[in-house]
Amino acid sequence: MARSLVYDLPTRIFHWLFAALFVTAFVIAKTIDDESVTFSYHMIAGMTLSFLVVLRIIWGVIGTKHAKFSGFALNPTDLIGYASGFFSGSKRRWAGHNPASSWAAVIMMTLALCLGITGYRMATGPENHDIKEIHETLATLFLIVALTHVAGIIVHTIRHKELIGLSMVDGKKDNLGSGQTIGDPKNLIGIIGLATVLAWATTLLVKFDPSNRSLTLFGTHLQLGENEEEHENNGEELHQGEHREDSDKD
Repeated sequence: MARSLVYDLPTRIFHWLFAALFVTAFVIAKTIDDESVTFSYHMIAGMTLSFLVVLRIIWGVIGTKHAKFSGFALNPTDLIGYASGFFSGSKRRWAGHNPASSWAAVIMMTLALCLGITGYRMATGPENHDIKEIHETLATLFLIVALTHVAGIIVHTIRHKELIGLSMVDGKKDNLGSGQTIGDPKNLIGIIGLATVLAWATTLLVKFDPSNRSLTLFGTHLQLGENEEEHENNGEELHQGEHREDSDKD
């Protein structure tokens, strides 16, 4: 069975980095106490995720055929037809992203950017309960869409007997016409893109100061968690205030 190239290397690298960064950020946020310095690394993962999405948006404009957003199947009619096809037995196939994966990709990228924006607001401004609630709701929505996407891949694989998930590993799909494939996997651009993301993540890690859980980026101070020194000072002030109240009572 002939397999033809449809996804370039930059698209595949983005796919797996995107998944890894979200899982990293989400797991840290849900399993580590926010008073721990380790919790700050979920913010660094989130900032790297946002940077990655910006690069993907650029590639979605100038990339290869199936990497471009113009090649996504975003017509609602196609999505309805794709979903109903599981019951009607439709064998229609998409060379690139099918309607379900197209919508999932766009929604998750949008949510990732919104998470980045709300996270930035939390790191640069005073504590805001509403922003924090919005941030956590966005993360939950992201998880739901991601799990639905994975479930869809499993159902598609069983229903159509097609290892669709493998296409994001080797970039290839079975039995496609020559007009639906790409010739150049853009390996060099993929390597440059990966190096750029790693350089960004390294910069964040180097600039991060664990002692006060902050970093300064492009002249902007980001507080990635509660400053331990400020926390201790606040505790001392609270203790002194309580002591003064007790003295007044005496």
